[in-house]
Amino acid sequence: MASVKDVARLAGVSPMTVSRALNTPEKVNPETLARVLQAVERLNYVPSLSARQIRGGTSGGKTIGVLAFDTATTPFAVEMLLSLEQTAREHGWSVFILNVFETPPCPQVIDLLLSHRPDGIIFSAMQLRVLQVPAVLRDKPLVLSGCLSTEADIACYVPDDEEGQYCAVKQALERGYRRPLCINLPRHSLASTLRQQGLQRALTEAGIPLEAVPQYDISADDAYGETLDELRRRLSASNGKPDFDLLICGNDRIALVAYQYLLGCGLRIPEDVAVLGYDNMVGVAELFYPPLTTVQLPYYEMGRRATLHLIKEKHEPFIHRVPCPVISRQSW
Repeated sequence: MASVKDVARLAGVSPMTVSRALNTPEKVNPETLARVLQAVERLNYVPSLSARQIRGGTSGGKTIGVLAFDTATTPFAVEMLLSLEQTAREHGWSVFILNVFETPPCPQVIDLLLSHRPDGIIFSAMQLRVLQVPAVLRDKPLVLSGCLSTEADIACYVPDDEEGQYCAVKQALERGYRRPLCINLPRHSLASTLRQQGLQRALTEAGIPLEAVPQYDISADDAYGETLDELRRRLSASNGKPDFDLLICGNDRIALVAYQYLLGCGLRIPEDVAVLGYDNMVGVAELFYPPLTTVQLPYYEMGRRATLHLIKEKHEPFIHRVPCPVISRQSW
């Protein structure tokens, strides 16, 4: 990235003149100002906002810039952002967050990020996805949290969805449930693919063929009405008595819809049907009645590990799978 010295050299002026041209252009000769602005445009120079804040020659510590994809618009944002900031502060670092609404991030967002001269960059996402890191950022210390990179040499901290689903289903089968019904996330979801692998592993160990387990994949992330339709269809076909003893839900939202319908039909949870969720929605899962057994998406831990990766300058450019513990409550 071009520096103020590069601009000064190209414009044939001093770095102090460049600074005046950018901060107080009215105090600079128009001809000189024009040369500086031409050099800025030619070099694609991004002024340092952090440098403007440092007037006594000392800085307030190192900073991490966070490009947050959908992070601040979901109930999980609190845990992810809290862990980033707490971990950074514990080590004398600070964090600034830029919400991103498209992928890849637009040039204006990248320029704003770089204008703060971050010492490290974190890409965060609330839904497991594959992101392309802009080429201009590849030479910076960076790490991904909650998402994967199209490049193989970037550290990514993601939930171990396969192991989480495996452990949850294994525990359910050990409790004696043998007739599960699955209402899954959309099939195109990366998380759904991984959880399907965990489900199959647990069923195989228990001697239950995967094809013997009825499954329904909702068509979109917000198509929760399909859960009602599937449950209504299955209960109608069995005269109101469920032919499944365990409902495995793709996430806690599906479980919430299922709870309302099952309880509305006069069925008891877990006496008639046990319910297993996934996510452990912040401030919600424990408010189910009875409280929902689910799997924790480890947003706090992913944020903590990603932050420490930068602070400790780890050279571990591969995928780090963070455990998803089973949160056992009264729905089984």
